[in-house]
Amino acid sequence: MATYMGPSQGTACCSKSIFRTITVRNILQFFIRSRTRGKITQRKTISVYSIYSSNISMIYDVLQAHIFETELKCVAFLVNFDKHQSPTVVFRNIPFQLAPKSISILSECRTVVFETAKVNAQYGSRTAKVVESLNDIHTWKAFKEPIPEDISKAVYTGNQLFEHLSMTKDETDYLWYIVSYEYRPSDDGQLVLLNAESRAHVLHAFVNTEYVGCVHGSHDGPGNIILNTNISLKEGQNTISLLSVMVGSPDSGAHMERRSFGIRKVSIQQGQQPLHLLNNELWGYQVGLYGEGKRIYTQEESSSVEWTEINSLTYHPLTWYKTTFAAPVGNDAVALNLTSMGKGEVWVNGESIGRYWVSFKAPSGQPSQSLYHIPQHFLKPTDNLLVLVEEIGGNPLEITVNTVSITTVCGSVNELSSPALHTQGKDPEVRLRCQRGKHISAIEFASYGNPAGDCTTFSTGSCHAALSESVVKQACIGKRGCSIPVSPARFGGDPCPGIQKSLLVVANCR
Repeated sequence: MATYMGPSQGTACCSKSIFRTITVRNILQFFIRSRTRGKITQRKTISVYSIYSSNISMIYDVLQAHIFETELKCVAFLVNFDKHQSPTVVFRNIPFQLAPKSISILSECRTVVFETAKVNAQYGSRTAKVVESLNDIHTWKAFKEPIPEDISKAVYTGNQLFEHLSMTKDETDYLWYIVSYEYRPSDDGQLVLLNAESRAHVLHAFVNTEYVGCVHGSHDGPGNIILNTNISLKEGQNTISLLSVMVGSPDSGAHMERRSFGIRKVSIQQGQQPLHLLNNELWGYQVGLYGEGKRIYTQEESSSVEWTEINSLTYHPLTWYKTTFAAPVGNDAVALNLTSMGKGEVWVNGESIGRYWVSFKAPSGQPSQSLYHIPQHFLKPTDNLLVLVEEIGGNPLEITVNTVSITTVCGSVNELSSPALHTQGKDPEVRLRCQRGKHISAIEFASYGNPAGDCTTFSTGSCHAALSESVVKQACIGKRGCSIPVSPARFGGDPCPGIQKSLLVVANCR
């Protein structure tokens, strides 16, 4: 049984405490299974008692108690989701005060052995600064990826659709499927429909080397992706080139050996004529892109193909781009902003810094990533070779070179928190530290008392020590790092006796 005593707001609140008994229990039963002499045996049913249960009724939507108990052991997790209040909960006849937004772990369901509120960690916010815009069209070169169409030159052939990963062997994301189709036009000029079904992540389609469409899957979508598009064919032999793309390979899960990827079905529908299934036609296969095989992303092999000026090639699918840039001065992290691109991979001085897929938006409408870090040891002072392969058709002229640095650091520590292990003091501390080469230039906010909010949104509360800002400035301004003990003596005395206090500091680094 757990009893809620209301929010703790000092000793004056105790006489007004309202005791409420929690009667709702959400019992989630499952078996603990342990291996004993090679056998799986049932050990005990576990019950989880919830102060709040979203699927039964909403009693207190900020407090939960989870109990994991066997015949010999008991562990409880007391959870407080409230960001501001410190409620007191009577759990098994023992009162526990829960810090805001915290989890307390009880050994034997009686003794607190760990509290997340007592874990002190610095929070930092980073800022990206543009140091070079790669918008000079004369510095860029382009190379259009050749589309394979000659089955006789294919590395592998077969009268079936081969599985993607067994062909690429994790050496590349790309596998070309190439097939010939003889077209006899009908008198009524009926449309020709290409249908391709795949279990890869992306599928690009070309007919006689002309781009005809693309389709990709999603995290919540079906396993199959299907491309349906009308195509134009010439009389006689036509070549259909399909590029299957995997964004990495699966590395976990059950029955990995049974999972297959790549194109599973290809057909042509000409008007009302019977469906022409191409699965058992003679297929040719090319593993990887031509540019990958030639390693044109390296300084040594870049000249092995003919690069042209950027003009009409811009925004075309499957195009390679290259330029050079200078490394920014200083120790800040360096990143490329690829927001203007679509999907592909990027190399700096022959080293891959990863795939990008900024055209695929998160639910927020923004790409999940737009800045791509370049390790410092990849860079030279000048003439760094930047090469991208773009699958969809982005605009490289809007790529920027950015430096990324931690410009704001923040610490928030409660007076009940544990002191840092490597300090001699008995009081907990707010510890701030700027990155190498920077120092604390300003104190944006400082409050000892009961400040409201967190490191992103903050304001003084009903309890605030007037000396808060001056004490923090004296301890931190001009230094790379500083520490401020969370104790009344440091701030000229207790500003509000009986109220649980904390210190919140937000500082700027430059």
